[in-house]
Amino acid sequence: MARNIRRAVAIRHVAFEDLGTLGDVLAARDFDVEYVEAGRDDFVRVGDPDLLVVLGGPIGAYETDSYPFLHAETKLVEARLRAEKPIIGICLGAQIMASALGGRVYPSGVKEIGWAPVTLTDDGKNSCLAGLADTPVLHWHGDTYDLPRGATLLAASSMVRHQAYTVGRSALALQFHIEVTGRNLERWFVGHAVEIAATKSVSVTGLRADTARLAPGLERAGSACLARFLDNCALV
Repeated sequence: MARNIRRAVAIRHVAFEDLGTLGDVLAARDFDVEYVEAGRDDFVRVGDPDLLVVLGGPIGAYETDSYPFLHAETKLVEARLRAEKPIIGICLGAQIMASALGGRVYPSGVKEIGWAPVTLTDDGKNSCLAGLADTPVLHWHGDTYDLPRGATLLAASSMVRHQAYTVGRSALALQFHIEVTGRNLERWFVGHAVEIAATKSVSVTGLRADTARLAPGLERAGSACLARFLDNCALV
């Protein structure tokens, strides 16, 4: 029997923030996965995939003067959302989605870095994120966004209210990181060394200890949540 091969494209902003466990979920479903490198590759390469994933990165969605490629990236995301085609935005990706939907993105006034739970809304408890009810996730951001018009809030944290939202059945935005693996986070500790050192009460040793304890649970729960989103989009 011939395989039903689908195409997934991930827009990546820094090399070490990749698809993580989502890549494994997609591989198990016979997706061909391609990375498009923001700031280097032409976004024309994205084309019209079955799934678009916009990954995280240490810049602001509003920093278009410093990073002009954000104009084209936001327009691409806006078109995807308007067409109601499957899209996942993680951290910066969620902020770009909010901007594309007309929401304001701005510094939150706090650095939320480290492992902590999110509180699911009633809608969140009935969403693909239901499996995260008792599972701490990884937070790594200093920006937030106003909930865009037409979006449904799924999760909040004690520090930043807008942590996850959906738009219809085909768009999922996550301020936190659901996709990370414990092994790959060693690369984050190097890549974000300056930010870690500048953030009070955050250290590499502390993050590493929490990662060893909590990453296995997130790898399992996160994979299940992402698989459920794909099921809801009929990407099986």
